[in-house]
Amino acid sequence: MVRIGAVTAVAVAGGSAAAGYLGLVTGALPLDVGVGRRSRPLGPRTMDIAAPRDVVFDVIAQPYLGRATRAVREKVRVLERGTDMVLAAHRTPVADGRLTATTVETVRFTRPERIDFRLVRGPVPAVTESFTLTPHGTGTRLVYEGELATDLWRAGQWWGNLVAPRWEATVAASLVAVRQEAERRSSLPRRP
Repeated sequence: MVRIGAVTAVAVAGGSAAAGYLGLVTGALPLDVGVGRRSRPLGPRTMDIAAPRDVVFDVIAQPYLGRATRAVREKVRVLERGTDMVLAAHRTPVADGRLTATTVETVRFTRPERIDFRLVRGPVPAVTESFTLTPHGTGTRLVYEGELATDLWRAGQWWGNLVAPRWEATVAASLVAVRQEAERRSSLPRRP
């Protein structure tokens, strides 16, 4: 009898650990205890884009303020919209596409020079990010930078070290898409 109880306890503990891990990875079980908080930088990443600043701003803002394409709607869902800020859910494939992480963030727009993101719910307790747009020659220089914070001292730092590279890779892929679309739009003939 004791053996069955021990096996059951191990199975329950293992299942709970697996469920907790999946909850953290997908953002379904956010852990924000405010104890032992450690922060690390995200970026900076600089990208020069051969398009005017207003075009780059519009490309970044369109999924939030404008009409999004079907492909974008699968990744970004605006939950609440104000005049200069939205609350949006972002869906990102993780674990080689076997899981989907959902983060909820506020996105604030300061036209035409800045877009700020603040995590509300996700795999870590806190993330702040910004895209700063400055004129650069005939185009735009986009600078991405931010900060990712975790709780629980070294354990949280370990988790942040796992999350941050994936977070930055997702942002880097988004920036490439922004550059391609902004440069495509700026090469189109302008209508009078």
